[in-house]
Amino acid sequence: MAVSEADVRHVAGLARLGLSDERVRALAGELNQILEHMDVLSKVQTDAAPVDGIAAGGMPLRADAGPPYPLARAIESFAPSVRDAFILVPRLATHGTPVEEGA
Repeated sequence: MAVSEADVRHVAGLARLGLSDERVRALAGELNQILEHMDVLSKVQTDAAPVDGIAAGGMPLRADAGPPYPLARAIESFAPSVRDAFILVPRLATHGTPVEEGA
């Protein structure tokens, strides 16, 4: 599966990135090289490769228990807007309207 320049333009539009035609061509080439490399790696036989380190069960994790660490200052003293202990950040002006399909 190859990445086309149209694919790069579409993703750039979703991310609200302005890319020149030259940069779009370069990114499409770089992404295609990455996909070619991944295709080569997918052909490597790994069935008989021994697994060292962490067992198949994964690493043991501690319980996520206990009270949260208290802050040195109240959150309202350094955050301009807070709701339910979450800091609210304003929407960026460039993110005001969604990108239309095919743009």
